[in-house]
Amino acid sequence: MDTRTVGVEEEFILIDPTSGRPRAAADAVLRFGRRGSDVLLQSELQSEQLETGTRPCSSMTELADQIRTQRHLAAAAARNQGVAIAALGTSPLPVRPTITPEERYVRMAGEYALTAAEHLICGCHVHVAVESAEEGVAVLDRIRPWLPPLLALSANSPFWQGTDSGYASYRRQVMGRWPSSGPTELFGTAASYRAAVQEMLDTGAIIDAGMVYFDARLSRRYPTVEIRVADVCLLMDDALLVAALVGALVETAARAWRAGEPASPVRASQLRLATWRAARSGLRHDLVHPLTGRPAPAETVVRALVEHTAPVLAETGDLITVEGLLLGVFKRGNGAEQQWEVHQRTGDLSEVVAYAVARTLES
Repeated sequence: MDTRTVGVEEEFILIDPTSGRPRAAADAVLRFGRRGSDVLLQSELQSEQLETGTRPCSSMTELADQIRTQRHLAAAAARNQGVAIAALGTSPLPVRPTITPEERYVRMAGEYALTAAEHLICGCHVHVAVESAEEGVAVLDRIRPWLPPLLALSANSPFWQGTDSGYASYRRQVMGRWPSSGPTELFGTAASYRAAVQEMLDTGAIIDAGMVYFDARLSRRYPTVEIRVADVCLLMDDALLVAALVGALVETAARAWRAGEPASPVRASQLRLATWRAARSGLRHDLVHPLTGRPAPAETVVRALVEHTAPVLAETGDLITVEGLLLGVFKRGNGAEQQWEVHQRTGDLSEVVAYAVARTLES
């Protein structure tokens, strides 16, 4: 594949600008927002959130423009209905979410009870084009150890129901309540992947293939792999950084597969530990190094990810840009660090929300 296109889906919380609390306004925002041909908005499980999606992009410049455009168009549609969008992985203020009144979501609410009722979280899903299901599964098998560092880099959900969770990504903990979420074992072939999904469906524990909530999966709608591990990023620059790293990670994995290099045999149980550590620590403390399975400073681990993908990034001319964006994260912190800093300074979670609303549209 000469150029792998990359697309980004981002989920946002709809915020009442007066109280800072989430507001169930998605239906009105979507009705207004879909009038424009350039805005790509979708509903989500809860009426307090909505999702944007970029078009498939062939360069970081194009992707940066698309992320910016979609955030601003979504914000304009929300503003027209008296709400704001906030790139927050969870709501800092207490909320009782409202299930979106669509048949599938209502069924999920009945089947999964409190897990569905409390599920107001926002992620960043990166789609990268693949030539075939076989290549896609080969990629999924080879990127598994590198997904926890992406979570640590994007972590943006330290507060839950008015409480400091102590986790940089409490969204990851909430996501872990679903029966099909998290890291996977090696699949080996597309047939094995499809068999694993069918076996999950046969248990009756998930209602459809859309509930295969692996940290990375084959997309059901597009010829892509979909990497779902990241929190929605507070800043557009950080979303671009995550997407660029994911794109390079996929191409690196595909090249390794074509060269006959085997996937790492690391167990899913070990990956769950690495994922938990990334969610707990973010960039504050040690992470599990993907190559050694041992603790290492967060910056060391994230730089190992950049080094792993550097040949591809250098070929596309994106390495210097990625390194610059990464320096920005290390200097100011990820979204979780910024939320903690605002709360420490003000003692007011509504100020954290106001900060997030403002930063959602800043570069």
